Amino acid sequence: MQENILQVRDLKVYFPIRKGIFARTCGYVKAVDGVSFDLRRGETLGVVGESGCGKSTTSRAILGLNRPCGGSILVDGEDIAHLSRDRELAYRRKVQVVFQDPNASLNPRHTIREILTEGIVYHNLATPDQAKSRAEELLAEVGMDGDILERYPHEFSGGQRQRICIARAIALRPQLLICDEAVSALDLTIRAQVLDLLSRLKKKLSLSMLFITHDLGVVQHIADRIIVMNKGKIVESGSCAEVLKHPREEYTKYLMASVPKIGKPLA
Repeated sequence: MQENILQVRDLKVYFPIRKGIFARTCGYVKAVDGVSFDLRRGETLGVVGESGCGKSTTSRAILGLNRPCGGSILVDGEDIAHLSRDRELAYRRKVQVVFQDPNASLNPRHTIREILTEGIVYHNLATPDQAKSRAEELLAEVGMDGDILERYPHEFSGGQRQRICIARAIALRPQLLICDEAVSALDLTIRAQVLDLLSRLKKKLSLSMLFITHDLGVVQHIADRIIVMNKGKIVESGSCAEVLKHPREEYTKYLMASVPKIGKPLA
């Protein structure tokens, strides 16, 4: 059996509801309410659900951007809530993310070279001179030319910017890549190309991937297993083929009804 790289147990992320002149807490929004799952090493796990279901809040908790109010998150057996500073830096190298909006993810004042080399130099993985060569290699890995290093993000299309974001995400050679709606802002043709790129990088770099999306028509092309979330809870899980061909829950059937020709390739 494959070893688990990620273990999430009874995860809870609540946000307070405040009212009145003194902004007293009168309740909580239970964005994530008792979520548990495992991600096996070398596997892609799709997390599917509509906006507001808790899937992105779950990913932000794994990244340390949202503080859980209950449960645990273990990466390689380490509870990320109790990491020393040195171990936290190692964790940042181990887990990287590709967000939905590449335009908002890239500093418009930085060149592509600065964007790709900043993390490499900060984590002492290369000198500034060595980092430039590494940046050229990263661009080649995502299908882009190395001669764009001195250009700026606004000079590229949305699909090209997302490739640059992917190059930055793999720069530290992470073990776990979180893709949070990473292709939802792209048109169908570019979406298929980026999904193919992610699949190739997963195999080449031995990545484990948590792929978050609202679209079952996308997740079928990349995921090995699927969990379906609704109102902060997991309502269904299983292999990709099992969930898509024989959904048990009405909510999963509802999601499938909005996707034409499930099982047919995008391109």
